[in-house]
Amino acid sequence: MAPTREAQGPRAALVLRPAQDLRPPRRVRAGVLILHGGRAEGPEAPPALDPPALRMRPFARAVARATAHDDVLVAHVRYGHRGWNGHRAHPVADAHRALAELQELTGPVPVVLVGHSMGARAALRAASDPHVTGVVALAPWCPPGEPVAHLRGRTVCALHDEADRVTSAEDTWALLTRARAAGARVKGIRMPHGGHAMIRRAGHWHRLTAAITAALLGIAPFPSPLAGDDDWNGSPVTPDATR
Repeated sequence: MAPTREAQGPRAALVLRPAQDLRPPRRVRAGVLILHGGRAEGPEAPPALDPPALRMRPFARAVARATAHDDVLVAHVRYGHRGWNGHRAHPVADAHRALAELQELTGPVPVVLVGHSMGARAALRAASDPHVTGVVALAPWCPPGEPVAHLRGRTVCALHDEADRVTSAEDTWALLTRARAAGARVKGIRMPHGGHAMIRRAGHWHRLTAAITAALLGIAPFPSPLAGDDDWNGSPVTPDATR
């Protein structure tokens, strides 16, 4: 496994991977933070080889390729704990710390958060940070009652396979409805395959996530079927399954 570089100190929450051909911080114009999944409960630190974290590596590579010529820094959020852990919401604190470390490294730049499962829930919470302009939520964990008022003015795009047996797509669509009512711009995609781990037709998930992230950064148009000014009408759209 390739070594990592940390933004600052031995326990920095922002992790940069050398393989991404990072540009000098003074040239960075935007950032993308990747947040992996975890567990509902888990006070221990994630293991060195953590499957949820490894699963997000190809998403990070796809985003880096899609933004390679636009001075976008792609980094990972490192968690201090493996789980959400009730009211402590540990990954949210880690995400906020990573956002602060990113701004310290690059100066004030717009940021898109890309999260899976627990990481998507953390990304949605951390979107209260004023530098966050958008969230890409992959098979997100969206329990009823999640706060949405802070999403006003942000764009939230959620991708979910309705056959997911770990997190509920219905809860995701309900959160999008509430977020739109709170003033967010929202888009929902019903993925026809992949399950919770997004393994089947994984490349489709990677490419679509990268394209949406580039659109949220303003460097490319939204891919079909998200193109156009219309956003959430209460029903998710289905992407072209041949891509």
